Amino acid sequence: MTRTLVVDARRPEPDVLAAAAAVLAEEGLVAFPTESFYGLGAHALSASAVARVFDVKGRPADKPLLVLVASTQGAEALCSAIPYGARDLMARHWPGPLTLVLPAVPGLPPALTAGTGTIGLRVPDHPVALGLVRAAGAPVTAPSANPSGAPPPTSADRVRDYFGSRIDLVLDGGITTGGTGSTVADCTVWPPRILRAGPIAIPGAVAVEAGAGCG
Repeated sequence: MTRTLVVDARRPEPDVLAAAAAVLAEEGLVAFPTESFYGLGAHALSASAVARVFDVKGRPADKPLLVLVASTQGAEALCSAIPYGARDLMARHWPGPLTLVLPAVPGLPPALTAGTGTIGLRVPDHPVALGLVRAAGAPVTAPSANPSGAPPPTSADRVRDYFGSRIDLVLDGGITTGGTGSTVADCTVWPPRILRAGPIAIPGAVAVEAGAGCG
């Protein structure tokens, strides 16, 4: 059965975050609130945990997963190169709703990157999301916690409606704001290409490409 733990969305309790991190360490799936919707978290370096995300969501294998890290240093560990312009965006917009697509280091779970050789990373600005990544001590996946094609959830109740007992833990932080997901910018080219429009505008970036979301 899926367990639910209530968490203070503004000041998440350390013991709740530790319990959720323990689930991730055991290759479990944890739904948690973010700045917009509830995300579906797995240990991003575990191939089996990542595979569960795809299975539970019914996610197409050619759609890579957005990954949360706790800091710029966390991003550096997953990227083979970070252009100067991307570092400037990190400095200006992290933590925040900006996902940067960068060249991935070798050896990541193939499903995580969907064979693209790139990885989408951001530092979240939600206390629960950021606290969970810090407690896990590892990168955490964060696609929206819904079956592919369904509306992304803004409540723990909706997450449970979607997945029943197919995930291990839901962190119930109340209702999230909804709206749009993070801006997704491909920084493997410069100026960057906007793959998904979101709250952050990047001057000089090229036009949005439809259908490239990371939800």
